[in-house]
Amino acid sequence: MNMAKGWFVAMIFVATHLSANEITIAVAANVSYAMDELIGSFSEKHPETKIRVVLGSSGKLTAQISHGAPYGLLMSANMAYPKRLYEKHIATTKPVVYAKGALAIFSTKKVDIAKSLELLKDPSIRKIAIGNPKTAPYGEATVEALKSAKIYSAIKSKLIYGESISQTLSYVMTAADIGIVAKSALYSARMKHYRKGVDWISVNESLYTPISQGMVLLKYGQKDPSYRLFYDYILHDTAKEILRKYGYNTI
Repeated sequence: MNMAKGWFVAMIFVATHLSANEITIAVAANVSYAMDELIGSFSEKHPETKIRVVLGSSGKLTAQISHGAPYGLLMSANMAYPKRLYEKHIATTKPVVYAKGALAIFSTKKVDIAKSLELLKDPSIRKIAIGNPKTAPYGEATVEALKSAKIYSAIKSKLIYGESISQTLSYVMTAADIGIVAKSALYSARMKHYRKGVDWISVNESLYTPISQGMVLLKYGQKDPSYRLFYDYILHDTAKEILRKYGYNTI
């Protein structure tokens, strides 16, 4: 009787854990705007898997992973950080591009956004928010664009830096006159009332290296097949269609 009871309790324990499986993934801040929809779509086919998302700049997430953070998958804002983890044998898959991001100039103030980057030199623009180029790939791409446009030296003193591209967006909304952000942010539900050509405009993509966003599976998640399921889903047409809705180019 005791053995039967013990077996029954064990089965309940296993069933509970199988039905409440949770995986933790590290996601670059620029992808945060699409994550709810991506997870919702994934959960329709895999309701047994709960996904915990840790957001941050790609550089900081990579540092955390290198120091043993319990993440089983990384969705980075560029390919450099996933490659670094793969070379260190912390990632178990070669980096793959899941989306290509783009930059946009955005302001909540009444400005002539059609002037694009030239607007940044205007004396009325005192603070310009961009991502930190040391930790945020979108910040690195921004600096490259400013230098390519030959205006970086002229406006460098106006720059304020967000540690991630989501923090940069927050600065544009509160502390800065204008900023350069991930275009994907402007397709989110809370930002859709801002108008292209009036409040924001894309940065000429010829001014910066394409922002190829990389994904890898990590050693921590090797024993849980749910990580592979989500990895495969992000490369599926369903996920690509969602990412396109948020301004990304997908292969």
